[in-house]
Amino acid sequence: MSLLVLGLILFLVPHSTRIFADDWRADMIDRLGEKPWKGVISLLSLAGFVLIVIGYGQARLAPVVLWLPPLWLRHIALLLNLVAFISIVAAYVPRNSIKSKFGHPMVAGVKAWAIAHLLANGNLADVILFGAFLAWSIVDYRNSRRRDRASGTRYPAGTLAGNLLTVSIGVVAWAVFMLYLHLRLIGVAPIAMGS
Repeated sequence: MSLLVLGLILFLVPHSTRIFADDWRADMIDRLGEKPWKGVISLLSLAGFVLIVIGYGQARLAPVVLWLPPLWLRHIALLLNLVAFISIVAAYVPRNSIKSKFGHPMVAGVKAWAIAHLLANGNLADVILFGAFLAWSIVDYRNSRRRDRASGTRYPAGTLAGNLLTVSIGVVAWAVFMLYLHLRLIGVAPIAMGS
């Protein structure tokens, strides 16, 4: 469990500098340059991600069960993950209404993903992993929206083409991940397929 916690710290702390140390972050970017700064953040995040994967994998071998979620919560989790996939895609597709309305759909997607996994899983490692990402996403989203209001940031209005592309890519990515990749990468099939 300690590797999981260390990984979360290495991953989430660098992603939190705009929240808790924005002036320090700006100073470091001035001193190092933007690309070296992003390189350092990327290396720390990659190390954190690797430790998260190893630590979570180890914790799954000897799970500490806190509760057993009812089956119907898994259906809600699937829908929330669909929202998460579409939201994350919305961060990259230009001129979509999701980004126009919410401003930071990647962070909103992480929030939906974390809630979904907290609903569908009841082990201590799940609570630590997904609870940490949920807490981070709530604080980051609030901070990002506050920063947008202070700077007068406005996001371009969505178009029908941008909306259709966002939803289409999100649904296809969600289906591929839920039906195929989740089992291959995580070892759990969120949607049971008949043989």
